[in-house]
Amino acid sequence: MTDALGDEVLEAVNDAMVALHERHHGRKPATSRTHMTEDMLVCRLGGVYTEVEKTLIELEQTVTVQETRTVFQHAVERRFITAVEELTHRHVRRFVPVHHVGPDLEIDMFFLDR
Repeated sequence: MTDALGDEVLEAVNDAMVALHERHHGRKPATSRTHMTEDMLVCRLGGVYTEVEKTLIELEQTVTVQETRTVFQHAVERRFITAVEELTHRHVRRFVPVHHVGPDLEIDMFFLDR
């Protein structure tokens, strides 16, 4: 993806997503990277699961972990949207969080007005 915003803005969005993850999940993700095209911003976070979630995954409770994360993400989505809108000065039309267990990833997609 080509970056439609300056590196400083993308870094600020990345830092905001990491901070929100740390605030709501009690730890920072192991890796993070943010990309942007004309109308989409994507934050990729790796190593996101807590020790409790990792235990549930080991016990084959993957669906429970994914459902809990999805419900929680939608409950606090306004915080993620606000951070992106304030930093990019663009309106977020849709926020789509996706969680994956193998590998341990979270992808936060923000579809933006042009």
